[in-house]
Amino acid sequence: MSDSVSDCTEQHRSHVTEAEVEALVRGICFKTGPPRFLGVEVEWLVHELRGPRLPVAPERLEAAYAALRTLPLRSALTVEPGGQLELSSAPATSLMECVGSVSADLDAVRAVLREADLGLSGFGQDPWNPPSRYLHEPRYDAMERYLDRAGPEGRAMMCTSASVQVCLDAGYEEPGPLGHGRRWWLAHQLGAVLVAAFAHSPMARGRHTGWRSTRQSLWASMDPGRTDAPPLGGDPRAAWARRVLDAPVMCVRAARGPWEVPEDLSFRAWTRSAAPPDREDLAYHMTTLFPPVRPRGHLELRMIDAQPGEDGWIVPLAVTAALFDDPDAAETAYRTVKPLAERAGSAPAPRNPLWRDAARYGLADPELREAAAICFAAAYEALPRLGATTEVLDAVAEFTDRYVARGRCPADDLAGAAASHHDGRPGHRPHGRPHGKDIST
Repeated sequence: MSDSVSDCTEQHRSHVTEAEVEALVRGICFKTGPPRFLGVEVEWLVHELRGPRLPVAPERLEAAYAALRTLPLRSALTVEPGGQLELSSAPATSLMECVGSVSADLDAVRAVLREADLGLSGFGQDPWNPPSRYLHEPRYDAMERYLDRAGPEGRAMMCTSASVQVCLDAGYEEPGPLGHGRRWWLAHQLGAVLVAAFAHSPMARGRHTGWRSTRQSLWASMDPGRTDAPPLGGDPRAAWARRVLDAPVMCVRAARGPWEVPEDLSFRAWTRSAAPPDREDLAYHMTTLFPPVRPRGHLELRMIDAQPGEDGWIVPLAVTAALFDDPDAAETAYRTVKPLAERAGSAPAPRNPLWRDAARYGLADPELREAAAICFAAAYEALPRLGATTEVLDAVAEFTDRYVARGRCPADDLAGAAASHHDGRPGHRPHGRPHGKDIST
């Protein structure tokens, strides 16, 4: 994910009080108005063309990325800690503008990588290789030290995961299908359906993990103060402000040398200390929070695994945009997922039973399959109203026929392909309702 510290706060060097933090977060991270803009962030694993399972040597990645940075792209190009490549679109005024600009940028990126005998793979979690950090910078050194305290999941998230992140306007201040309160709630309930439909990470280190979305299982196993959604049902602004203040501080930046990684220090406690943070510290702190829906002025939906194929990312972008930005489709989605909220219970996403079942079973779960079928049909009907081309409609229809209508997800294809090459080792469970250890990291 590309996380600029200038996204959410003004750049002004002055210490902030607890009350000022709450006011800043409430005023900046939910910018309301008519939904007009759409964006997408697509992450990719980079592999050797001659052998997609082979890791790429760091020096080869460095040379390829240096060449990519000379391209005149509309999207922002960034590199993740494990060497994953990310393109973050500029805000687009329509679905097809977003699809067109990112597709053109990806064509240019792939052409440069091909010259270096490299390619891009869309997996939510690297199926073959263990975590290995490519970027060695103070931010990631500190992040790794912090996350390692809780277990291996954080390092795997940093270095071996990839996603399709859809960015939507927060919505109107007023209530209704496109109101920000409804969209915030919908994102957290529909998010489980998106996890299940687009799950594409059933393996790690060449072994089946027992999850359709191993990537989502990693998030659910990490530090809850950093990855959990805030409580739903109240004012989204107030809930998010409390989460920002109560979340643990991952690190304290330093001009030189390694960054401090404090223990048991919330941002609220930091504001009450003898050396309180400033606005830049607040902005940076918010980039270290990773809930499934992150408000950054807009809503960043972070729950979708990277997809197979060169253009697989277009389907989750199109379906999500239709279900949020078309009023009729948004109302259908709301009514469809409302019963699922009871199953989610009071626990936050991604740790509640609904989200965990979505990650584990995908659309093999009957309720999620039924909800996905209704939502995909509503999205398909809405897409022409959003200006979608025949190619986009055909892609959504093909995905629906291949996966949703059959209670399957892309993870099932990968699991099946791997099963055909299985060497007979114990623990192999590519299908059905798995049991045993949650993840293999």
